[in-house]
Amino acid sequence: MTFDAELVFSALRALTPVLFAALGGALCERAGVFNVSLEGTMLTGCFAAVAGSWYTGSAWGGVLAAVLAATLFSAILAVGAVSLGADAVVVCIALNLLAVGLTGFLLRTVFGTQGTFSDPDLKGLEPVDIPGLASVPFVGPALSGHSPLVYLSWVAVAVTAVLLSRHPWGLRLRGVGEAPEAAQSLGVSVTRYRYAAVLTSGALCGLAGAQLALGNVTLFSENMTAGRGWIAVVAVMLGRALPVGVLLAGLLFGLVEAIGFRLQGEGLPQQAADAAPYVMTLVALFLATRPAFRDRRLVRRRRPAPPATDAPSHPDPAATPLETAR
Repeated sequence: MTFDAELVFSALRALTPVLFAALGGALCERAGVFNVSLEGTMLTGCFAAVAGSWYTGSAWGGVLAAVLAATLFSAILAVGAVSLGADAVVVCIALNLLAVGLTGFLLRTVFGTQGTFSDPDLKGLEPVDIPGLASVPFVGPALSGHSPLVYLSWVAVAVTAVLLSRHPWGLRLRGVGEAPEAAQSLGVSVTRYRYAAVLTSGALCGLAGAQLALGNVTLFSENMTAGRGWIAVVAVMLGRALPVGVLLAGLLFGLVEAIGFRLQGEGLPQQAADAAPYVMTLVALFLATRPAFRDRRLVRRRRPAPPATDAPSHPDPAATPLETAR
């Protein structure tokens, strides 16, 4: 196996759905909402993208439908976790289960089929050839010829980074996540900012679903996200909810997936190739948390002894708790 432009091209295609979803998860994390419903929201976007493309006859109609459907789907999380104060993890797990059942039901109801829906008339996203870049050796074949959403994901990383580090809205969003009481005391609406973060996360997951269903392939299959939303959650954790860190973590998983496909073509069993990104996820989590555990052990070992007091070592049993404390 060689590291060539085709491998990089495949890695970038695999990266894009994970990157969009992970950016949405990072915004929620910065706002103080732990969003693990990325898988279900992305799956909803996949179905809406195919349905929108089918009924409008336009791939961009499918992208718009995916964004709207995923945003509405994430509104359930916003109402449950932000307005009603429910546990976000519980609500997210329910949403993931709902998305699997709902898309499977709609597949039978809307398209009259089960398993997979594809049609020659279904419009997918056309690749974009960047002028002047396609002729550059290695760089051109690796970076040119992707769908527009691939390039939009790179722009989204830059915009999110500037938004969180420079723009007043992003700074207030971080304040809402780090110290909501202090932000509330300064007149910042915690509810409004958390709603904005969750709904924006839904829109980004809709773009992820559109890329997966209309960019990487042109079809819808039941549970076609295949754990990519969970990989996005791990990318948020590994990247410390920083846009650039999320990009690097997602690129790692995309490269592993591309290598798995390449090895599958060279005789590796399909099961091993499919499992490669998830094995890498476990390894990355282990390596990322190991220093933290080591630091905690060092803190325990170096914990100073309690300061000496003038109190007797055997206080009078008849003394009150207040007198003993004194």
